[in-house]
Amino acid sequence: MGQIRAIFFDVGGVLLTNGWDTTERHAVLAQFNVNSADVDQFERLHAGPNDLWEKGEITVGEYLNKTLFTESRDFTPEQFFAAMKAQSRVLPQGALAVLNAIATRGIYTVGMLNNEATELNDYRIETFGLRDKFDVFCSSCYLGLRKPDPKIFQRALQITQAAPGESVFIDDRETNVGVAKDAGMHGVRFTTPELLIKDLEALGIRELSKS
Repeated sequence: MGQIRAIFFDVGGVLLTNGWDTTERHAVLAQFNVNSADVDQFERLHAGPNDLWEKGEITVGEYLNKTLFTESRDFTPEQFFAAMKAQSRVLPQGALAVLNAIATRGIYTVGMLNNEATELNDYRIETFGLRDKFDVFCSSCYLGLRKPDPKIFQRALQITQAAPGESVFIDDRETNVGVAKDAGMHGVRFTTPELLIKDLEALGIRELSKS
């Protein structure tokens, strides 16, 4: 096993709550009293525009116009987006302390490797101080690629100039971890901070619980 040089973290489900997953969508739709028929329509329309939005190909306004504001509402897109942003919180029992410990040591290239739309991603980076934790931001909205596309992992490795065997990818979804492993990276599925520390220690990344 080569020495680890680069460590990549997913964000939603690892460090923070998900930005705009099913739970968050339904919470915000309920907050604005969107009726069940319109919620169902929203979900039917969501996938295609969301793919484009998370790849940075359309704006949040365009995404909402294609999904929710296909008809007039008694609230504005700006009000709705504010509620979307409010769904982002530090994940209880997440890996933020582990990220802090790794970033503080300053001996690894630390990368964000997540699926997120530009406006939400920028908000989360700013609000939760992630700019000071990461060296590179390999987010779907910046690269135009989404996990589990193997190309996003290849691009992240090119950006960091780390060999696959020198790199670790941490995600809460087994599918994404599996694709990272297929690319030759060390893949770690996140469940708890304690188990993450053990998994990283097994790769030679030590003293995280003391930082």
